Amino acid sequence: MKSWFKLFSAAAIALGLVGCIAAPIEMTAQTQAQLKAQAPVRFLLTFDDGPSASSFWNPSATVLDSLADNPLQPHIKAVFFVQTRAPRAGNSDIGRQIMHREHDEGHILGFHTATHWHTNHRSLDPQELEQSLSNGEADIKAITGAAPTLVRPPFWNYDKRTFAAYQQHGMHILLTDLSANDGKIWGFNGSPRRRANMLRQLSEVREQIARGELPTVDGVIPVVVTFHDLNRYSARHAREYLQILVDSAAATGVRLADKPFYDDHDALLRAATARTVQKSGDSVHLPGMWNWIWGHDAH
Repeated sequence: MKSWFKLFSAAAIALGLVGCIAAPIEMTAQTQAQLKAQAPVRFLLTFDDGPSASSFWNPSATVLDSLADNPLQPHIKAVFFVQTRAPRAGNSDIGRQIMHREHDEGHILGFHTATHWHTNHRSLDPQELEQSLSNGEADIKAITGAAPTLVRPPFWNYDKRTFAAYQQHGMHILLTDLSANDGKIWGFNGSPRRRANMLRQLSEVREQIARGELPTVDGVIPVVVTFHDLNRYSARHAREYLQILVDSAAATGVRLADKPFYDDHDALLRAATARTVQKSGDSVHLPGMWNWIWGHDAH
């Protein structure tokens, strides 16, 4: 059963990363009028799978440099969902140094995995899952002084059992509104249609905003965006991605806050917490094919 599950997961990931990108949804007069009643948007940046253990041109360090120093807004803060026991990530001297840097620079460390590989939590038996959560909690607490309160399940996949296990550890699921579709780390990991991808996804989120489906926190609507800081292409283009997000907002009619990104740790945490999944049965929206793949709408 586990081997079938892993095979299905691999196929699902491939499908999720390779789909066609449709044109942006055209904005109607009704949507335009509805948007005027909504708060402005602030992008909440998140990064999965790191930190990188590479001693050669470390992509996680490059991402941190880009967030701190870029033409749009200095000292941007993000949530990093880390793999604390993966040898190519957090279970390395370099990886631990990167996580300390992330914390010291005001970013948030969330839990992703504490297994040797990027393992789907649903494939773990109850004892394995409990051990993974306990290990990850201890690993992050050793760096930040506090247990993590945010979790991103690998491959976005969770069920009632894993949801309940997260809650027992005080962890809350943060999914995403926009995805760079850059989860492929090895092999070809470029994104030649990165701008078209963000335009299409943000036009879909704009419709949710117009309908009042996203919460307002501290006077802005947090829109969650996901990248992978192990991806060297994403790291090299991090500053460009920031510009693409701002440009996509202008092109789709999404009004941005004066500060389009979070630059305060506490405000970032409040926004992220407000966007977490409250109940395992809640209907959720994920970019691309992920809702269809995991059937989250049917929880």
